[in-house]
Amino acid sequence: MKHYLLPCAILSSAAVLTSCATSGSLSKADKRFARGEYEAAIALYKADVAKGRNVAQANYRLAESYRLSNRAELAEEYYKAAMAGGVKNSEAGYHYAQALRASGKFEEAAAQFESYAQNGSNRTLAGLAETEAKNARAATSIVAMRTNNEVLPLDQINTPAAEFSTTRIPDTKELVFASGREGKVYVGNGEGYNDLYAVKFDDDQKLTGGTVRKLDPIINSADKHEASATYSPDGKMMVFARSNNGSKKGYLSVDLWVSYFRGGAWTEPEILRGVNSSTADEFSPVFSPDGQTLYFASTRKGGLGGNDLYKSTMESPGRFSTPENLGDQINTPGNENYPAVSPDGTLYFSSDGQPGLGKLDIFKVEKGKVVNLGAPINSNGDDFAPFFTDKKMGVFSSNRSGGKGSDDLYLFREKPIKLVTFYADGTLVERNDKTGQTAPVPNEAVGLYNNKGQKLQEATTGPDGKFSMKLDTAAASYSLVADRPGYFTARNSLSTIGRKPAQDALPDPMNDVKVPVTLTLTKIVKNKAIVVDNIFYDYDKADIRPDAALELDKLVETLNDNPKITIELSSHTDSRGKDAYNMALSQRRAESAVAYIVSKGVDKARITAKGYGESRPVLKAAKTEEEYQRNRRTEFKVTKIAE
Repeated sequence: MKHYLLPCAILSSAAVLTSCATSGSLSKADKRFARGEYEAAIALYKADVAKGRNVAQANYRLAESYRLSNRAELAEEYYKAAMAGGVKNSEAGYHYAQALRASGKFEEAAAQFESYAQNGSNRTLAGLAETEAKNARAATSIVAMRTNNEVLPLDQINTPAAEFSTTRIPDTKELVFASGREGKVYVGNGEGYNDLYAVKFDDDQKLTGGTVRKLDPIINSADKHEASATYSPDGKMMVFARSNNGSKKGYLSVDLWVSYFRGGAWTEPEILRGVNSSTADEFSPVFSPDGQTLYFASTRKGGLGGNDLYKSTMESPGRFSTPENLGDQINTPGNENYPAVSPDGTLYFSSDGQPGLGKLDIFKVEKGKVVNLGAPINSNGDDFAPFFTDKKMGVFSSNRSGGKGSDDLYLFREKPIKLVTFYADGTLVERNDKTGQTAPVPNEAVGLYNNKGQKLQEATTGPDGKFSMKLDTAAASYSLVADRPGYFTARNSLSTIGRKPAQDALPDPMNDVKVPVTLTLTKIVKNKAIVVDNIFYDYDKADIRPDAALELDKLVETLNDNPKITIELSSHTDSRGKDAYNMALSQRRAESAVAYIVSKGVDKARITAKGYGESRPVLKAAKTEEEYQRNRRTEFKVTKIAE
């Protein structure tokens, strides 16, 4: 049974106008499928599967019916069943990967695309599969993206039918949209033929209230699709997409049509000259803000993939220059649809060929790069056809879950950025060496330093040892230092990097975020041994391990913070080995540590190396390797305090 696809177009994300012709004997399901009557074909193929009739092929046609009516996420299980049943189709594996991606199963989709790239017999699709695999893997990072946008359904407009692709009438400010809410049913997807409607909102800022009206009968027709209107800035010219009814060509195709507002009424629409191709579909037109450029999507030859975006310049009213492809920065081997231009001139569009969340996502071109808008505007459904009603507000279309119909209209607006002010919420305490407890230190100065060592500000502790400092609004790292005679300088670090709460977690327009930090003053006691934690050595070695170097850096900082002290740095071994050997080993270890500290700029006259061998164990009866390692330790003690 031989099949071939004739020209098709997307008037809404759920209205794929594709028909097929076949030769040979056809079942009832096949006949429906061949005519593009996918909704009816789905029911018949499901009946065939239930009866065990040509199961693998019926499952494949089920999957294809869902895919061709733009419900790829519902096709996944049927592609899988068809392939498991041994269906013979060179494209099945590729379309199965597409269905996995549409279902949000990005890792599985990437693996399936990679498998098809290596083993698929359709080499054209195999080449595309390599790019699709990369896009699917990139989607995991896009899932985590969230922008400061608010998305709300326009439920006073939405119905169980499709509503999509908006614009505004310049004079009346009415919002125009396409919908299949009434009239004749289109057999391709079981929904109504699309017509153009308008609504004048009671509140133009919130897009609430208002009554929906259908545009003039001269614009809408009973057995054709009309959608995606756009108006010239003066409101005198209207361009929109219209299909034929299939009676002449034998299949539905889509072209751009134009009507003019003359003498208080709209003229009979006519084909837009210079833009349409007789062998392709053109749809989703949009004027630039100045009305001189018309952007649209087309399936014409010479593009990069399924649907590409083009632009054409108006040379005289109703006459446009030869369309120009927007190039491979925007267009991909996938489908690019629904261009839009914001008030500031930024180009937006929808695509399933750029890295996204599974189906159509909305993108913008920013500083020469294509940027995914992320959640909550994009979802794992089709998100498309943005239109700006203000600089930071507008309407887009989506068939995401939770809506009223196949496609619904959603308001998007950029929420005001909630601001955060960081504060160091500090406490200065003194440690009692005998009890190990701490007590607050009042009336003591604490300095705040940046990561270059420059002092930024100073605060004085209160009776409870508390202090507070306002930090930079930008994320940064700091050091806090308290210096008291007779005590080791107290130092601690503080960072606001990565601590800014998410916008939706902030309760107020202005928010204070306190970052707790504690500084501890410890009295300097001469000749009291202080263990330098985690300075461990490998058995029978004196080399400074990387983990030890990190701890010795802290001792370097202590010496720099306390320039008046001179110390002895001592090293201790475990009890294994002979006494004389251990004494020599510990001396080498102490000298190795001192050499490291001196290499960091500390005056060698301020530090003495001393090895004690196994003569001063922490655990005298050490037996395990862990206990032996505790005895292999490094300590320091203050031997002199300069006046």
